[in-house]
Amino acid sequence: MNGKHLRLGPWLLLAFLLLGWEAAARGLRLSALVLPAPSIVFASLWRGLSTGYFWPHIRSTGLELVLGLATGCIVGFAAGIVMAESRRLRALLMPYVVVSQVIPKLALMPLFIVWFGFGMTSTVVITALICFFPLMENTLTALAQVQPERLELFRMLGATRLQTLVRLKLPSGLPGILAGLRVAVVLALVGAVVGEFIGASKGLGALVIASQGMMDTPLMFAVLVLIAVLGMLVYEATLGLERWLLAPYSKTP
Repeated sequence: MNGKHLRLGPWLLLAFLLLGWEAAARGLRLSALVLPAPSIVFASLWRGLSTGYFWPHIRSTGLELVLGLATGCIVGFAAGIVMAESRRLRALLMPYVVVSQVIPKLALMPLFIVWFGFGMTSTVVITALICFFPLMENTLTALAQVQPERLELFRMLGATRLQTLVRLKLPSGLPGILAGLRVAVVLALVGAVVGEFIGASKGLGALVIASQGMMDTPLMFAVLVLIAVLGMLVYEATLGLERWLLAPYSKTP
């Protein structure tokens, strides 16, 4: 019963917020240009979905998200392992990794457009760059926090460096690595949408800019709803992957 209440809680809160928003918008007679009521937003959302107007933009953003996330996570995971296994490489590369993250990504987008042109490639690159760091940092930290007693046991048993990595460090660090993946998934969607603000003519981010130019605030809110739903779906998929990967380690004898 408590589990059902926990699952219903967020939906009840959402319904309460939407009803309060609707009542405020109607009671204060707010212009739809300033703050449209939820009923107006959902009418715009339904119209865009039923006519097929939104679907090419959803597919474009979804593809950029998947490609950028996959590229960033593969590179970030590999870099985290390499730097965790080699102090010299960590000392050599870490300053450049930090510099790549402290520079605002929006400032880099014009350069990416010059190098890769307008369209999907530039957006995928900025998405990969944004979600690279969380997974790299979490992988590096998780692999460095293995208990010394276990490392000593593997040395005594004559395990090679690769065997120690695969059979001890990665399984022990899996929760921390997956935590980095969750952060990377959220940031990847941010990167895809921000990249589309400047370097794309298709996608949910480009649609936000277009709705702003048309002074169509309900459309803008409808697109924001789509971005939120897409983000939640990808995040929930990540949680499912995490439960599946951690299931063998959560079983008690």
